[in-house]
Amino acid sequence: MNTIVRFFSKPLFTNRKFVISLWFAVVCLGLVLMLSRHVPNNYIIFKHVFYHTIDQITLYGAYPEYANFNYYGPVFSLIIAPFALLPDQLGVVLFGLFTSLCLFLAIYKLLIPWKWRAVIYYITLNDLFVTTLACQTNTLIAALVIGSFILIRKEKDMGAACLIALGLFIKLYGVVGLAFFFFSRHKIKFTGYFLMWSVVFFVLPMIISSPQFIIQTYVDWFAALASKNELNAQSLSQDYSVMGMIRRITGNREMSNLVVLIPAVCIFAIQYLRIDFFKNLRFQLGMLALTLLTIVIFSSGSESPTYIIAMTGVGIWFVIQSRPFSGYNIFLLGFALVVTSFSRSDLLPKVVRTFIQTYALIVLPCLLIWLALIYHQLKGYRTDQPVSSE
Repeated sequence: MNTIVRFFSKPLFTNRKFVISLWFAVVCLGLVLMLSRHVPNNYIIFKHVFYHTIDQITLYGAYPEYANFNYYGPVFSLIIAPFALLPDQLGVVLFGLFTSLCLFLAIYKLLIPWKWRAVIYYITLNDLFVTTLACQTNTLIAALVIGSFILIRKEKDMGAACLIALGLFIKLYGVVGLAFFFFSRHKIKFTGYFLMWSVVFFVLPMIISSPQFIIQTYVDWFAALASKNELNAQSLSQDYSVMGMIRRITGNREMSNLVVLIPAVCIFAIQYLRIDFFKNLRFQLGMLALTLLTIVIFSSGSESPTYIIAMTGVGIWFVIQSRPFSGYNIFLLGFALVVTSFSRSDLLPKVVRTFIQTYALIVLPCLLIWLALIYHQLKGYRTDQPVSSE
């Protein structure tokens, strides 16, 4: 292990130009391989959110243009609009570059030394490739959550509230940014901004549609999400969650999500008792890592490309650990890379990948890290080992 650490300690691997080039080289490789097959079905769904909103046709119906359903809110029609107006191949490439750039910048702005931000980039590289190849929005969702955290720390409550509300109205996930509410020094002002932005994003799609259609679309959206939650438990390509792992191992497909979600929410909430650590950056980053992990491992809608969000959380968890890294932390990171990340690529034998995916075991390392993080959040962090910016 020391040999590996020494190898990756070489200046090349922390060189900014090298890391940036490698990140976008992986994105471009994923885009090229994606287009070598066809324009992905996900992108066809995305662009039709825009066109169906304009035409005032339900966003959540079954359409011959694509072989799946849309589960994005109507405000997404405005996000995808600039890309939907372009030819498909150009639009999908620019959209992939845009979402990956958002996550890159979010990680880049984290208040930790550059060499540790570089480590986070390396940890997420394989998942970046997976989500790019699938043309997903997970990099954007992760960026919104991280961005809201950064802006709250900088006391830019209006911007933080904007990102949280935007994430909420795109795919609900973004609402987890409210987990950082207690880090705000202007809670009343923050609450006002959040309510303001919620109204703005609720109304905004009406610019290209009509009030009646958009209001009905929100009703349809919640109905579609409720229906999707029931279908996820029966899907082998989704429900890569703690609940899904339990369902697959036990064979009990009827198990309610609440059996796991209620204890998970209670355990997550316990860390708020450590009020004395609310101003500790390491504690705050731990909360960010926990949040990124939570929205994936406890969501029945989680699928393979979603794990770019969780692995970003894994990266943040790892770099805030006390140095030198313990053998246990190194083991957990290696376990996550092999079982969670590499099991969704050709880096592992097919029989191993099939076994891991059949029982949704990709969630197991993330669950162990989640539990370890909870322990450290409750235990507290030494103030003589701060995570400082450069």
